[in-house]
Amino acid sequence: MTKSDLIEVVAGKLQIPKGKAEQIVNCIFDSMEESLRRGQRIEIRGFGSFEIRRYKAYEGRNPRTGDPVGVQPKKLPFFKVGKELKERVNAALQHNQSAQRNSGDGLTRPAPSGTSTSPRSKRPRTEASSSSVGSSS
Repeated sequence: MTKSDLIEVVAGKLQIPKGKAEQIVNCIFDSMEESLRRGQRIEIRGFGSFEIRRYKAYEGRNPRTGDPVGVQPKKLPFFKVGKELKERVNAALQHNQSAQRNSGDGLTRPAPSGTSTSPRSKRPRTEASSSSVGSSS
């Protein structure tokens, strides 16, 4: 869901013009951002919490060259999902998965023989490209 999608949902549910819904959404986001800038924690019961996490400086590596690179200390926003939201999402996912299995709609097709799906990519990998280095043939 994008911010535009959220504005449309708010406008539809509250039966208000999109311009007014956009003002409401922007007001909420601006208020949350301002609280985080002040270092305050935001807690929305049943949904989750936002806070600023502080990270110390460390020495990283350039992935291309392997050279050491100094990484400055930083503060980053962090979201922790609430227990109720987690349970509702998991219940909905389990319900959808059982409905798909029972309907036989073919949405969860197995990969063709001799291929596997990489967890990082949606492209299927062939046996040759997924074999481990140093394995004997």
